[in-house]
Amino acid sequence: MKNILVTGGAGFIGSHTVIELAQAGYNPVILDNFSNSDPRILLGIEKILGRKPLFYKGDCLDDIFLSKIFSLYHFSGIIHFAAFKSVSESIKNPLLYWKNNIDSLLHILEIALKKNVSAFVFSSSATIYGEPNEVPISEVSPRKLATCAYGATKQAGEDILQNICTTPANKKILKGISLRYFNPVGAHPSGLIGELPLGIPQNLIPFVTQTAAKIRKELIIFGNDYPTPDGTCLRDYIHVVDLAKAHISALTFLLKDNAPQYDVFNIGNGKASSVLEVIHTFQKITNVSLPYRIGPRREGDVVSCYAEVSKAEKILNWKAEYTLENALRDAWNWQKNIPF
Repeated sequence: MKNILVTGGAGFIGSHTVIELAQAGYNPVILDNFSNSDPRILLGIEKILGRKPLFYKGDCLDDIFLSKIFSLYHFSGIIHFAAFKSVSESIKNPLLYWKNNIDSLLHILEIALKKNVSAFVFSSSATIYGEPNEVPISEVSPRKLATCAYGATKQAGEDILQNICTTPANKKILKGISLRYFNPVGAHPSGLIGELPLGIPQNLIPFVTQTAAKIRKELIIFGNDYPTPDGTCLRDYIHVVDLAKAHISALTFLLKDNAPQYDVFNIGNGKASSVLEVIHTFQKITNVSLPYRIGPRREGDVVSCYAEVSKAEKILNWKAEYTLENALRDAWNWQKNIPF
């Protein structure tokens, strides 16, 4: 059974990926410092898997801590989620994002090379495309100037990983893939794990579910004067379980002898949904009324962003299976059953 290190494995996407790794026959080992996650998510993972997950609390910037973990296991692969991820926060404090997101990646890559790790899957983002010239966005679409520090750190992270993996000295050691996520939403169908933002949510769906649960007074739509059919931004919403499965497909692909040194893949549904469409769909499937109002545009938001996903379907043999309705149903089920 191959050991896989999952940095940020107690987070939203990380926890779901841990489940899928275990169910695919891998042995996931979680590293997390809970800076943007909750330790009680580990209880949900345990209930789903029927056993306690392997977990170590610590920071990717702590070389002594990393050395300890790598002395206990030989890792065939690493899936690197650990990073700060708020667009709005990164606009307010860009230096924090550059220091944390890039330094943590460098520390993990350094020990990966030292310990002969074969495969590295990097958590990237569609924000690397900036404001796209056209949609849908394919992997050959130009990477434009990022609209926030978060997106800029993902661009830099991709460049670092590509350089490390394709440098001749490292070609026999490490291969890498960057997965460019669009908008992860939903929760595990069991209702035992899901998105658990600390403080005020920065993403649409948890704000929707918290408003429906009366935790929030109302939902604010940031602008309704965009050049879209209903005036609100268009996004590609991908169910978190589909996204988690994409990581297993990427990892399995990298561990093959004929895998390239480095590649990038869009991970999305390939469909555009507006903010208002999400709200109306949620109200329809849950029969819960959502109070909302229109606010000013939010800095850093692009008009339209959705994926061309045929490359992942062809090369990784991966395809999204869940619909927006499925994702909203699961997110609401999680919100109603959050055990704390």
